[in-house]
Amino acid sequence: MPNAGTRLLVLDNRLFDDLYVDAMVLADEASAYLESDAGTGREPCDPFDRVQLSCESLKVTTRLMQVIAWLLTQRAAARGEIDRSELHAEKYRLGDAAPSDPRYTGMFSAEMQEIIAASEKLYLRTQRLQEQRVDGRAVGRAPTSSPARALMQLLEHRL
Repeated sequence: MPNAGTRLLVLDNRLFDDLYVDAMVLADEASAYLESDAGTGREPCDPFDRVQLSCESLKVTTRLMQVIAWLLTQRAAARGEIDRSELHAEKYRLGDAAPSDPRYTGMFSAEMQEIIAASEKLYLRTQRLQEQRVDGRAVGRAPTSSPARALMQLLEHRL
């Protein structure tokens, strides 16, 4: 029977695999939509609005590629291809991605709005996951220490 650490590692790997699948499916959906007639034919025809659509398309693509790159880095570390101690280095962190501007996204089709929202949600999920890992916690594990515990220990030693 696997121990608790092994079970947590399996859960951790499943979480990353599921997030990776979500990112790849969304990237495929976004690509198919943007390359289709729906991505160009049903969207605004005004030149300014087309520029906004192009900007939002780039934002979606950037978010998805940042997530996918981060997940592939995590996978490489899990396989021993990257030293886990290096994962906190800036080059392995989730890259920045600009949020969408609701002043403009409302003019797009419902499908494009869904793609934009889904990419933002996926990026935020990944960002939270990275923050958990940077804090020294693996997914599903409690923190080993906290500022409150450190203060309590300090007070206990002084009493």
